Amino acid sequence: MSLTGTTIDDVKAVLVSVLGIEDRAAAIGPDTQLLGNLPELDSMAVLELIAALEERFGVSVDDDEVTAEVFDTLGSLTALIDEKLA
Repeated sequence: MSLTGTTIDDVKAVLVSVLGIEDRAAAIGPDTQLLGNLPELDSMAVLELIAALEERFGVSVDDDEVTAEVFDTLGSLTALIDEKLA
């Protein structure tokens, strides 16, 4: 599963915006751990992030797709969006 530069950049932009972590954006890459690493990413932020991603990419994420594995890294979150866009 290959991540497109554009998709990962866009997912990162949404993540940074929703969490308000612009000051740390440069340090976030595909292998950056999300859950447990970003204190701002709590259960409410996950819901806000999913809604923002759905709006940005015009996709729908089912409740059963919102798993710890999907939110493991920026790359795994981007993979979900890439899958939805395929």
